[in-house]
Amino acid sequence: MRPSYPKLVFALLAALYFLWIAFDPMQGSFLDLVDLPIHETGHLIFMPFGEFMMVAGGSMFQVLFPAVFVGYFVWQGKPYSAAIVLFWVGQSIINVWVYASDAVVMQLVLTSGFTGTEGSFHDWNYLLTETGLIDSTKTVAGLIRAAGTLVIIAATVLAVYYSFFPSEEETTQEL
Repeated sequence: MRPSYPKLVFALLAALYFLWIAFDPMQGSFLDLVDLPIHETGHLIFMPFGEFMMVAGGSMFQVLFPAVFVGYFVWQGKPYSAAIVLFWVGQSIINVWVYASDAVVMQLVLTSGFTGTEGSFHDWNYLLTETGLIDSTKTVAGLIRAAGTLVIIAATVLAVYYSFFPSEEETTQEL
């Protein structure tokens, strides 16, 4: 079976870009600018569920938001599109790693314009302190980064795989 070369090329370019993000997360990504307002919205959405869930809601919503789009494309029978959006889910998890790995040192500049050590509230310092895991920050952050990297690898495999199957529109055009 012949691949859709545009889809295959796009899948491979996306894979290179997102694997580069997984390899060096501190470099940032253009999607970080999209993740931030979604993260902040998550705090508002989870506010009715108490302080802990409100704080956790930022990171949770940041990952759930693109995951909903993956689900939508799966539901619509568009697996290639779902695989491409899955890259965003992986990147968003990697972005959560950046925040979580900063929980002890609190050197990231937060939305207030200050670091956590300058009096700004740091979500992951709070979450890991409340759960008694602050001394395990490296382990927790490592698991988050591994999860994000695995999602990016899965997106790569799926996007390349589904680039070999024509979409319904492509099949209709060929007839």
